[in-house]
Amino acid sequence: MILLELWARAFAITLCIESLIAIPLLRRQGSLARVALAVAFAQVLTHPAVWFIFTLFEWPRPLYLTVAESWALFGELCFYRFAFERLSLSRAFAVSAIANGASYLAGWLLK
Repeated sequence: MILLELWARAFAITLCIESLIAIPLLRRQGSLARVALAVAFAQVLTHPAVWFIFTLFEWPRPLYLTVAESWALFGELCFYRFAFERLSLSRAFAVSAIANGASYLAGWLLK
């Protein structure tokens, strides 16, 4: 399977898992459509870099995971704060951390 196909599969899994977690946690921030679009857009902003940019550095796996997962966590946190002006920084961090932790765990279990 080519890299793009692997990425598309991983992206779909990530999007499903993080949506199942982040949408309910962000539901009070706006309409269901707005929240769902924001969660999807946050994934579009962060996920490709994890797969296509950070892998170029050929870092040892622990360093790669630290940098890539930190990028995803903080990128999504920043986007959620930008998208929802009433969302506190701590709530944005919690949503991003829980959703990213769940998708990372799912990816680890599916390997």
